[in-house]
Amino acid sequence: MTTNTTSESPAAAPLFDLQALVVAVRRRRRLWCAMALLGLLIGAALAVLLPPPPTAVTKVLVAHQEDQPNDTGTLIRTDVEVLQTTRVAAAALKSLDSTERPADFMAEYRGTGLTNNLLQIDVTGDSDAQAVARAKAVADAFIADHVKRMREAADAEAEALLKQRDRLRKELADVNEDIGGREPGVDPTASAELESLFDRRAKLTSQIGDYDQRAEEARMGTPQLIARTQIVDAPRAVQHSPRKAVVTNAAIGLAVGLALGLALAAVGVVVANRPVLRREIAANLGASVIAELRRPARLWQRRRALAARDRLTATLARIVRGSADPVSLLELGCARSTSDIAQDLARALAADRPVVIVDGLPGPQLANRRPQPGDPDVVRGEDAAAVPRKVRRLGVGSVAPGTAWTDLHHLGAQTVLVVRAGHGSAAWLHTVARQLADQRIPVAGVVLIDPDPRDRTDGTLWDGQHTALRGHAERIGRQNGTGRRWAENSSVLAARGPDSDQEAR
Repeated sequence: MTTNTTSESPAAAPLFDLQALVVAVRRRRRLWCAMALLGLLIGAALAVLLPPPPTAVTKVLVAHQEDQPNDTGTLIRTDVEVLQTTRVAAAALKSLDSTERPADFMAEYRGTGLTNNLLQIDVTGDSDAQAVARAKAVADAFIADHVKRMREAADAEAEALLKQRDRLRKELADVNEDIGGREPGVDPTASAELESLFDRRAKLTSQIGDYDQRAEEARMGTPQLIARTQIVDAPRAVQHSPRKAVVTNAAIGLAVGLALGLALAAVGVVVANRPVLRREIAANLGASVIAELRRPARLWQRRRALAARDRLTATLARIVRGSADPVSLLELGCARSTSDIAQDLARALAADRPVVIVDGLPGPQLANRRPQPGDPDVVRGEDAAAVPRKVRRLGVGSVAPGTAWTDLHHLGAQTVLVVRAGHGSAAWLHTVARQLADQRIPVAGVVLIDPDPRDRTDGTLWDGQHTALRGHAERIGRQNGTGRRWAENSSVLAARGPDSDQEAR
């Protein structure tokens, strides 16, 4: 019994591949690093070219008659808004003997509520002395306005209480007059009415006294509030450190630039949809990744890079020797690397019999190379027919946009795709697989150039439980007499391609 592992349950296919996004964004580190550096330079330049103006600061303790321990800051926010009014600005400008418009002056100072009763005022000016003078004028104008409003509120409250008291006194006079006009008698009804009048007089007398006390308290509490409202921190100039400003602005610019760079990189990755992981490239091309070649290593890793090139050359040489038909190398986004691989492969194959490289690249990567002693001959694609049959042909071409697909047969009946990770979009990789299948050119495998060093995904496509879709399986199938059926299945697989991430997985 054979279990098909090429498809998984719908729940196993993620809606959004976070790993692919992180890998693709990390590969675009030049973009977001450049954006971060640009933000750092802009922030530092702004700190140098646009230094902050001279600033003075003062703090005012503001007392409110409605102060409560559980106040949420509504009163101090009201004071901040009152500070930003033309009445306060005009009073401050009047004390400074300035002809500046109050609306313009309001933009040069601001208030900040530190606590429920502490207000900080920041004022700018042309010099430190002017800023200090302006801060004192604004603070005095605000205190005067606050005291005036408290007095007006207290006077209005006291006046209302006294008016109510006078109304009660007039009513009390009427009650007293009514009591005085009655004579004591034996009539029970008259006695009851007289008793109610006495009760009414007592209540009115008590209310009159209460109103007198409340009016007195309203007037007595205002001086205490006025005395508590004062400047607690004298106006002083704020000292600015140019070095600190440069460091702060540079750090802010670095953070903003990095955030913008990462956002642009993420959006570009999602929009471009360029596969980077092995499993995505293999799924879109319908062929397994058989080898990979990392970007040129550092100087101290040169030996490791040469060993990787030798392993790649040996792998490709086995594929070419095991194929009865000519094999081509078709590049996508890595013409120079493909030219170097073709040269190394041709040198390795020259030990068996003469080799000729058929140059089908649109660029001059092979044509303009200076031949070294022992290098194989290079002929153009139109001269490939003149190559003797005893000479092994190694075609080198491209599957980039604009490729003449019907000419790929002249380069080889079988091909190895050399693809740079993150170069082609998923749609174009799918197009390449369909075009090669339509031309009946089987893909022996994919050589991945510049893969992500942290990619741990599997680039092998599996048909069934134990069979990997590689070029060697086709060769074995031919030897067993089933090569035609396997080639047809491979063509159908490449022509069909994955229509979704779920199908690809």
